Amino acid sequence: MLILGVIIGLFVLVLLVVLHELGHAMVAKRNGVVVEEFGIGFPPRAKKWQPKKSFLGKNVIFSLNWLPLGGFVKLKGEYDSAEGKGTYGGATFWVKTKILLAGVLMNWLTAAVLFTILALAGLPKILPNQVQLPFDTAVERSPVTVARVTPGSPAEKAGLKTDDQIIKIAQSDITTPGVLSAATKANAGKKVAVIYRRDNTEKMVDIQLNDVKKAKSGGYLGVASRQTEKFHSTWSAPVLGVAMTAQLSYETLRGVGDLLVKSVGGFIGQFFGSDESRQAARADLAAVGENVAGPVGILGVLFPSVVNSGLTQILLLAAIISLTLAVMNVLPIPALDGGRWFTMAIFRLTRKELTKEREENIQAAGMLVLLVLTILVTVSDVGKLF
Repeated sequence: MLILGVIIGLFVLVLLVVLHELGHAMVAKRNGVVVEEFGIGFPPRAKKWQPKKSFLGKNVIFSLNWLPLGGFVKLKGEYDSAEGKGTYGGATFWVKTKILLAGVLMNWLTAAVLFTILALAGLPKILPNQVQLPFDTAVERSPVTVARVTPGSPAEKAGLKTDDQIIKIAQSDITTPGVLSAATKANAGKKVAVIYRRDNTEKMVDIQLNDVKKAKSGGYLGVASRQTEKFHSTWSAPVLGVAMTAQLSYETLRGVGDLLVKSVGGFIGQFFGSDESRQAARADLAAVGENVAGPVGILGVLFPSVVNSGLTQILLLAAIISLTLAVMNVLPIPALDGGRWFTMAIFRLTRKELTKEREENIQAAGMLVLLVLTILVTVSDVGKLF
């Protein structure tokens, strides 16, 4: 599963980045900026083609490269200060804006398309307040399943295990975790018949539930339950796809903000305050490490974990990664699209010249910061693997 997960993950990541770069290239060509090379993967080159005519223009080099970590597009005169016909630098501010944001829009569009497909097939519920269209949405709920069995509980003594499906308790049909909780509470201290399904076989067992006093420490039955929900749409699936993309983009932006606050506060908190505040700061940093993932985490943990769950989970993960790429690239981070636009806009507003040397220094500083963050995240990801 690990190897298959890595292969699928690499394919998805490369595809999403190539689509991102394709957005830049297509908008550049449409606005008169010459595309010199479009590459899949990163150099060194494995193979290249240079047709006289292509959908990206004349004599464009198409290359296949050895490092399968994404892709790139090379434009003529990529620096803001470049001059001449067909150069990126010689284009207007509005044209440069369209070129820089085209990759972001391509990733958002990709996410919306994937969410549309999932809405038709069954979009899993991943947010408590997930957007729904009540006029064209059918909710599909999975059986209530045992997620965890408390040691020494009535459930463990009766032989219940993780992934068992709870069907009935004392003649009550268990349709939701709430019904399960209510049924066990209503029969506190009693011996009840529990019907459950394991490996497609229904079984029945009599279980003596905990009374109210014992339930305070381990519950009446002694299980933690889970239930998945899927939303099915028909003609409104594209609307739900766009709405889901917008909602998750907002949640991602908010999550990035929370991570930044915890990162800065956690780092500073290591050096100031009481022992309790320092412990809280360390907890914040630990939470940041658990909630971020780099290439190693995505390929070595996330994709292998969803391979067995089927195509739906793979498409869902691809959609989330696509919109995350869009959100991160729209932020004013040097070396990324948003950072390049922000730098260009600031220099224009202040009426200062953005020379090639200045732009290289700013982008290099941004790349250095991203490299350090990538190393830190990778160290955390390797820890998760083991």
